[in-house]
Amino acid sequence: MPQVASPLLSVLLEARELLARPGNEFAWSKWKSMEEALGEMDRHIAIVDQGQPLEKFRLNLLFAPTGSIQEVSMSSGWSRQFMDLATRFDDVMGRG
Repeated sequence: MPQVASPLLSVLLEARELLARPGNEFAWSKWKSMEEALGEMDRHIAIVDQGQPLEKFRLNLLFAPTGSIQEVSMSSGWSRQFMDLATRFDDVMGRG
């Protein structure tokens, strides 16, 4: 795992940690499985860690209301944590 060097990287790593919880339900998200969700998060984490241009549109969709992360959070019992994380994401992205 990368060293946490930026607020965005911190948010993405926390989102990955939440998505990796055993027992998460992915039925209402765009992902078919935890592995698929973690693979996408790992790609975004690598992009940020390597200083490559962000896929802002895709990131915004993930953290949007009714986005895939929120759908998993609501089905899995950690929606309050998601809301806090989404607020931090908005702040980091300059939308807060």
